[in-house]
Amino acid sequence: MSTDESAARVAVYIDFDNIVISRYDQVHRRGAFQSDDARRHRLDGDGEVATRLRAARVDVDAIIDYASSFGRVVVSRAYADWSQPVNAGYHQQLIDRAVDLTQLFPVGPRMKNGADIRLAVDVIEDLFRLEDLTHVVIIAGDSDYIALAQRAKRLGRTVIGVGVAGSTSRSLMSACDEYADYDAILDTSAPPEDDEPDVPAVPAPAASPDAASEAPDERPAEQAPNGDRAAQRRATQLLMRAMRLIHAKKDDEPWLSYGEVKSQMVRLDPAFSERPLGFTSFSDFIASRTSIVEIAKESAKHQPRVRLRPSYR
Repeated sequence: MSTDESAARVAVYIDFDNIVISRYDQVHRRGAFQSDDARRHRLDGDGEVATRLRAARVDVDAIIDYASSFGRVVVSRAYADWSQPVNAGYHQQLIDRAVDLTQLFPVGPRMKNGADIRLAVDVIEDLFRLEDLTHVVIIAGDSDYIALAQRAKRLGRTVIGVGVAGSTSRSLMSACDEYADYDAILDTSAPPEDDEPDVPAVPAPAASPDAASEAPDERPAEQAPNGDRAAQRRATQLLMRAMRLIHAKKDDEPWLSYGEVKSQMVRLDPAFSERPLGFTSFSDFIASRTSIVEIAKESAKHQPRVRLRPSYR
């Protein structure tokens, strides 16, 4: 990426109806959303259609996390008719991630709400109003966004597209600087909680002299001063999510600096700090997670670097 990530400012625009419908049709069958009249059903409802909606649930966290891997997210908007039952179940998820909900009312018998026009107008307005925006992330697959992507590029912004396989225009993919398939960004999400490493409940065996020389600052996780296991576990999950996102973009460079890892963690969760967990420095926090990360020794040219162990990538 040409822009320094520490200075990158990202704007995210989600054609939410497009993504919900595309995901439903991908998981079930083409045209299933319309034939099932799925927009009139709720995620938390009863019945076969509600069950099918849950099977095709859109992971809002994965989308916002992916966008944050390009830099600091300063604008995030989702466009839909939020009065429709199918969208109501996503309100809290979106609000929790500070996404602005833009209300679009349906026009005409086909329930088209004009999201593409409103979204495009907002993007262009933001590009001129917020001159320091460096990246535009468009979550949609509609070919109507091709001209928007081209215009944003001409204005000097990096354009990233995200869409659902089978429902994204090939021309839109070509119009973006980068394109990601929705299923691919799910791979960077943390696994189910029960599959993640926990903070050990009992002291680990003493490290061998060789191991100590490889990681002289290592401190077992169970020695962390803060005894809140839930907080420690959440921090471990956050670390894994952050490193997966960075690793996914830097396949040719597996070793990561402590600074870029912490920056990504803070972008995912601005409340993160190692001090409430009982660590005086971020390097101490990393050293306590050597069950999931490897630490490269400091040399004259490089500060300590870290990477996920292969089993957790």
